Amino acid sequence: MKMKQKSVLGAIGLSAMLMLAACSSDKEGSTSADSSGADSDGKSYKLKMSVTVNDSSTWYQAADKLAQDLDEETDGRIKIEVFPNEQLSNGDQGKGVELLTKGQTDLSLHSTIIYSILDDRFGVASAPFLFKDKDGVDKVFNGAGGEAIAEILNEKNVELLGFGENGFRQITNGKHEIKTPADMKSLRIRIPGITMYTDLYRTLGADPTTMAFSEVFTALQQGTIDGQENPIDVIHSSKLDEVQDYLTTWNYSYDPLVLGINKKLFDSMSKEDQELVKKLGKEAAEYQVELAREKEAKQIDELKDAGMQFYAPTDEELAQFAEAVQPVYDKYEDIWGKDLLDKFRDQ
Repeated sequence: MKMKQKSVLGAIGLSAMLMLAACSSDKEGSTSADSSGADSDGKSYKLKMSVTVNDSSTWYQAADKLAQDLDEETDGRIKIEVFPNEQLSNGDQGKGVELLTKGQTDLSLHSTIIYSILDDRFGVASAPFLFKDKDGVDKVFNGAGGEAIAEILNEKNVELLGFGENGFRQITNGKHEIKTPADMKSLRIRIPGITMYTDLYRTLGADPTTMAFSEVFTALQQGTIDGQENPIDVIHSSKLDEVQDYLTTWNYSYDPLVLGINKKLFDSMSKEDQELVKKLGKEAAEYQVELAREKEAKQIDELKDAGMQFYAPTDEELAQFAEAVQPVYDKYEDIWGKDLLDKFRDQ
């Protein structure tokens, strides 16, 4: 009888140990949004981060740096798995941003252009001919403009860790040099599917069209479209020099990246973890900007060597473009808000 009782007690003890082990494993494998307990000190996290482009990009390098730095600083307590090529959203960047706001992914790098699908105010960061150069960009995003975007992100349940850079968007075409607005007349230009860009190109006299970027090379090759606009990195990596002769460096629209973390997750972290994530996130974003700017200079030289003809408009020519797109400001100032726009004007 005693042996039988001993066996039963042993079985109960073993079951309890297994249950404790299972609970411990579940906690280690969860994000903070799923973890229980009021005190978040010492919690373990296994987080998912989405990156739009491939694992050879500066975007991915920054995400990988953040993952490695957090892993090292916390002795493996906070881990990030990085998913390139918008894997978590099946290639849909808009859905990628939505997943972050809902907490179905934990961190991401997305352009504010994509965020403007959620809220038109994000479009102010890419308003036409807003910045002359990257010194102006840095001044605004490190100041009132950046703070304003951070506040809007908070409204969307995203905590800003830092701004990355996709760069100034330039225009290419296969017809002729673009020096003034007159050169845009009737050019069939592929643009992102954002209403502001459609209005902008129509105002300049072009014939804008939207299509998946995966179709652009073939469309240019076959003459279905005459040109497209994108940052230098995209033009270079997509080998558009093979199907485009002319590139104008008009810096017409800046494309910033948001390195963000789901706000509900961030708010649930301990103060110490929040400070660490903020610090390392900012460093990762700055690292991406540094890499992107170094890379762009080399890519421009390589595109020129490949035969692309570059044209840099004069100040007078840029003034013509800025004047021509004034109707865009007349329409969107109310949408963005005058106070917000003023924070982005390069003084």
